[in-house]
Amino acid sequence: MRKIIITIDGYSSCGKSTLAKQLAKELNYVFVDSGAMYRAITLYFLRNHIDWNMTEEVVGALPNITLDFAYNDLDGTSDMIMNDENVEMLIREMLVSENVSEVAAVKEVRAFAVAQQQQMGLKKGIVMDGRDIGTTVFPNAELKIFVTADPAVRVERRYRELFLKNPHITIEEIRDNLEMRDYIDSNREVSPLRKAEDAIVLDNSNLTKEEQLTKVLGWVKEKLN
Repeated sequence: MRKIIITIDGYSSCGKSTLAKQLAKELNYVFVDSGAMYRAITLYFLRNHIDWNMTEEVVGALPNITLDFAYNDLDGTSDMIMNDENVEMLIREMLVSENVSEVAAVKEVRAFAVAQQQQMGLKKGIVMDGRDIGTTVFPNAELKIFVTADPAVRVERRYRELFLKNPHITIEEIRDNLEMRDYIDSNREVSPLRKAEDAIVLDNSNLTKEEQLTKVLGWVKEKLN
């Protein structure tokens, strides 16, 4: 069967990765979490005290980073591997979340990540989510989806996700973090978050994961036919 590239862009905590993982599993496609790649780079910078505002330090650090995905038998998804270390849990911590948008806005970082992402898409049959996948990474993708949700819904989803890892987290911290990330993602100079002209908007504020998947699988079927 013919395979296509599916891009899923949108704001933080809209469920992009959840949808991408569901789709990849259903279609037997490769799931690429572009956000995890930027998070891993951020983790490396934090660990090694790299000042991402200093171009020379960034350019010197990037060649020391290798990124890959490893299949996780327990949940059927892919874990982020950085320099042969599984960092899937570490990149979800709040310190990384607070800095990832700034790191992802650095043009050298984006060029480094985009080149790897485009290489992954050469064989097609992939689902990739992020902020600029349909506009910059794969502008010719066969199916582009732009996910959005009510801000209050997004805050609540993110709170439930992080509370399991950190019971001391507050709603206010989550709301401030999402507002900051939205602003940085939408206003950065390089590849800002925006909807591709040919993207289909998916507002999942009132959709269950199952309803969302069913709707998108319908769009995939239309494209394949």
